[in-house]
Formats: sequence, C-alpha cells, structure tokens
Amino acid sequence: MTNFRIKKAFGIIGSLLIAFFILPSVVPAEDMITSGGKRPVRIAIIPFQSLLPEEGSGNAVISPIHGAGYSGGKIDKGANEIVGELFTEKLNAFKDVKIMPSEKVNAFYGRINAESLKKPVIDVLKKTGAELGVDILAVGYVFRYMERIGYDYSAEKPASVGFEISFINVKNGEAIWHGVFDKTQKSLMEDVFQISSFYKGGGKWLTARQLTQQGLDEVLKTFSGFDF
Repeated sequence: MTNFRIKKAFGIIGSLLIAFFILPSVVPAEDMITSGGKRPVRIAIIPFQSLLPEEGSGNAVISPIHGAGYSGGKIDKGANEIVGELFTEKLNAFKDVKIMPSEKVNAFYGRINAESLKKPVIDVLKKTGAELGVDILAVGYVFRYMERIGYDYSAEKPASVGFEISFINVKNGEAIWHGVFDKTQKSLMEDVFQISSFYKGGGKWLTARQLTQQGLDEVLKTFSGFDF
C-alpha cells in the first residue's frame, strides 16, 4: 500500500510538472500578449491573383478593390506565387503580427469564393476574414510581370513589374492601406531621373524578382502601422 501511495504521489507531481512546463508553450498564439501589452494583429494573406484586361479594353485593367485603372501586360507563369512569397517575407519582419498559415487561408478562401461567385469581392473577403478569425486581410493583384531578356550589364529587354496590395479591415471591409508599384526598368540614358533607383540595384539590369523586391520596399515605406 505504501509503495502504491508513493507511486501515486510521484505520478501527481509529474503531471503538475508537465502542466507547468509544457502547457504554456501550447497556448494559442492569438491569446499571447506582445511586449507592448497588445494582442498581435492577426493577418491572412489572400493568394495573389492576376489582373487581366477584359476583351476589347486593350491593356487596361481595373482593380477589384479600388476601381483604379492600370496598364496591364504579360504575366509570366508563377508570378503571383513569387510576388506573394516575397511580400510574406516582408510582412514576417513586422513586429506584433501573427500571419495565418497559408494552407488554411487558401482552403477557406477557395471554398468561400466558390460559394459566392456572384457576390462582390469585398463581401467574399469579409466572410473569409470572419471565418478565419483574423483582423486584417492582405489582398494583392499582379497586373504585369515580365522577366528581363539579357544579363546584369546588358539587357535586350528590361524587367517590368506591376502590382497592388491592400490591407482590408475585416470588420468593415475598408482598406486601411493601399500600395501600388508599376515599373519598367530603364537605362540612365533613357531616364536620368531614375539614377537613385538604378544604383540602388547595383547599377545592373534587375531580374523581375529583384525589381519586385525593390518595389515592395518602396510601397511598404508608405505604411505607418496597424493602428485601426
């Protein structure tokens, strides 16, 4: 009987130790408080999509979010994934932000979008955000992504990239920030005003990926934070 009680006591102590050391590590991230005393902003990144011109509209494309018009163009295969990946890397560097796993976001958005074919884009986004339990949706569209033809110091055709990104408040569907990048790299002889941008890229002809990275740096400089 004594040995049984001893074993039982050790069992209880062991359970308490496990609860003390292990359970805190599995508390949901959304319930954790940041160093500033706030809950992290929960963000879902909707898969980046292509903006294509309608028949008879030439190269003109229209943003589904803001109604803004852009000059579209060829979108190389895999462009949406590249821009989305680079944007996610930038967003991961933000403090006090929790990004929802892409697999979960893609599954929810795909289902809701398929069920809501005739509904406005904003309604689909708001429903996706609500079901995911996030605060902000990051929504991006690529309207041009053409790789350079040539090499670092000799390009037959430069890279050309155009995209827009918005942060949507899930509660009211309003955009709290909107950034647009639209650029085709030019030589200094073509455009002397691009001198700072040209040398920022090492004085080379950039690839489309490098131009996208430069563009994300530029547009995110205009974002002041998630105070909403």
